[in-house]
Amino acid sequence: MSVAIRFKRIGKPKAAQYRLVAIDKRQRSQGAPIEVIGHYDPKQGSKSIQVDVERFKYWLGTGAQPSESVKGAMKSAGLWVKVTPAKTPSQ
Repeated sequence: MSVAIRFKRIGKPKAAQYRLVAIDKRQRSQGAPIEVIGHYDPKQGSKSIQVDVERFKYWLGTGAQPSESVKGAMKSAGLWVKVTPAKTPSQ
């Protein structure tokens, strides 16, 4: 099973909020997620992203692919550095 980490839209019209979910890639975008990893409210700005970093690292370690919007939100909040392993220079 191939897993993606992406946003799932929730909330009222014109007041969108998103859940950060691990979901089967073949599942429709509003389908049932495997696990909810965090929350994001774009009206509050990049500071409003809440992520369970350990679970995010777990899903990346199992081969889950984050979407471009997830990468962008994580980078703007400064969380992408925490979840990606540091690359060591090769000699």
